[in-house]
Amino acid sequence: MNRICQLFGIRYPVVQAGMVWCSGWKLASAVSNKGGLGLLGSGSMYPEVLQEHIRKCKQATTWPFGVNVPLIYPDIEKHMEIIIREGVPVVFTSAGNPSIWTGHLRDNGIIVVHVVPNVKLAVKCEERGVDAVVCEGFEAGGHNGRDEITTMCLVPQVVDAVSIPVIAAGGIGDGRAVAAAMALGADGVQIGSRFAVTLESSAHHHFKKKITQANDSATMLTMKQVMPVRLLRNRFFDEICELENRCADVQELKDHLGRGRAKKGIFEGDLDNGELEIGQVAGLIRDIPAAGDIFDRILGEYARTVSILNRDAFFKSDEVL
Repeated sequence: MNRICQLFGIRYPVVQAGMVWCSGWKLASAVSNKGGLGLLGSGSMYPEVLQEHIRKCKQATTWPFGVNVPLIYPDIEKHMEIIIREGVPVVFTSAGNPSIWTGHLRDNGIIVVHVVPNVKLAVKCEERGVDAVVCEGFEAGGHNGRDEITTMCLVPQVVDAVSIPVIAAGGIGDGRAVAAAMALGADGVQIGSRFAVTLESSAHHHFKKKITQANDSATMLTMKQVMPVRLLRNRFFDEICELENRCADVQELKDHLGRGRAKKGIFEGDLDNGELEIGQVAGLIRDIPAAGDIFDRILGEYARTVSILNRDAFFKSDEVL
């Protein structure tokens, strides 16, 4: 049995990323009901809002779901208290030191997965006792690692470096990419951008529509001095680029960023002044379907891709040493 399916108790090794302002209970439960693992994105939720979404997710699905918790969240103690009290079975942590909360969560019977941008941190996570890692290439949307390692290069290196299950992320938006990730040795995949542009996503319709109009060069990694983030190009993006081009210092960049830019762009639909966080795979997204339809589409594309590879293999089994 697939190690990710066995670890989470799910049917397919597909995780829906816990994205801020996109991943509420409707999206998470829809993915879990299809046999994947839906995640709530707690980074944009006050503690009482997180509790509400957990409880609604429990009512909407009998399958496992989890919560993504950025470790830089200011009220993280309350989040963790709610997660433990509500009996959430899986927590994905990111943007911080995995050793701080892993032991406490596991002592409370919770499976812990940490998101990593490089091999060094993946090894550290295994040493700290996490159950699996998500290795995320810099094609991914939102906040990114500073190493700028692509998913294609990162996945096999992490697979070779650790013995725990590896989930590939970054640039995975259809079944072809799932097949590629599995071929590189991943045990499963995490998909963000494609699920962000679905009916159940809590993102604003204007944001979703903007993504369906994106091309292959519509996003870029920026704000590397503060915290690297991949964004769709818009007025705010151009303003940041102008500041960076004239060598503005970190404080000036932070002042211009201010607060609530992601909420403004993703949740409120301000396409000029908000942060429009999305991955490079945006160039492949052309519609806004139900999450369940996307899930079925991905499974079908994966099956067809594997069939084609088996049919058109460069080397037959009796030719391989």
